[in-house]
Amino acid sequence: MSLESLPVLDYSQLNAGPEEASDFRDGLRKAMHEVGFLYLAGHGIPQELIDAMLDTSRRFFDLSEEQKLALENVNSPQFRGYTRMGAELTDRAVDWREQIDIGVERDAVETGGDVADYWRLEGPNLWPAELPEMREIVSEWTQRLSAISLDLLRALAVSLGAPEDSFDEAFGSNAFPMLKIVRYPGESGNEPKQGVGSHRDGGVLTLLLVEQGKGGLQVEYQGKWIDVPQVPGTFVVNIGEMLELATNGYLKATLHRVISPGTGADRISLPFFYNPALDATMPALRMSPQFHAKAQGLSADPTDSPILETYGDNALRYRLRAHPNVAALHHADLLQQQGQQ
Repeated sequence: MSLESLPVLDYSQLNAGPEEASDFRDGLRKAMHEVGFLYLAGHGIPQELIDAMLDTSRRFFDLSEEQKLALENVNSPQFRGYTRMGAELTDRAVDWREQIDIGVERDAVETGGDVADYWRLEGPNLWPAELPEMREIVSEWTQRLSAISLDLLRALAVSLGAPEDSFDEAFGSNAFPMLKIVRYPGESGNEPKQGVGSHRDGGVLTLLLVEQGKGGLQVEYQGKWIDVPQVPGTFVVNIGEMLELATNGYLKATLHRVISPGTGADRISLPFFYNPALDATMPALRMSPQFHAKAQGLSADPTDSPILETYGDNALRYRLRAHPNVAALHHADLLQQQGQQ
């Protein structure tokens, strides 16, 4: 099957009546089984909030270098805060982007003893004093996208013949969503440069908004890279490896990458990652026999980067690998343990 563009689904169908909701669930299951990506329209996020998110993101990156570096993630054992250009790695290569990582605002967990290592990721964010409104805008954004994400997970469960609340316990009151506010500078001349290297998301569900009229995201489909430009009024939605694990590979966590904009341009991108509690294990979904029979196992090579059952173990491993400077400063003991294994 050829693919020129991602499927487009209308989220508002979920509340438009039983027949429309069933059609939406079927379309959602099919898209996430065949492609792993889709465009989500009808999401109900007010344009005023979208504009506010993009505006505060632009104003953050317009701060001086000194102001941004005051929030640099080397100051956060939880890997929160600002990452300067070229300081993150994906697929063992440099990502040409700058960003600020924002998670759930909680107290840090005292580590040691029998406390699992992944609790080191729990803690506070780093906020710019120059943009006091940013915290409230991001909080509303996170709440609204979390609600949509949970609805999508429930719809997927029903579409696969499983109980609607199959994922509720894993997320509950301690879900661990993360937001990246990203700026890609114009680095690509005749040869495209890596904005983000080829990877599969390690969590459960991702909702992405990019400035209108700007592309760069590419999705791998049957050995070819498909361009995924921002479509007005939609989010790009894809699943991560933990959801592939929960369905034994029936739902597909797809390789994707980001190409830097052309020289002289830049792009704001807002990927939102909806993830379960750090100590949650994704349930093995009780799918209908017709879907269970078509589940072909995980797509990633388990010997290269195995998907671990507990979400926090996956999240910590990714952070240690992506931000070696933060890892060396705050988690040298974990690096030493890895070296001894």
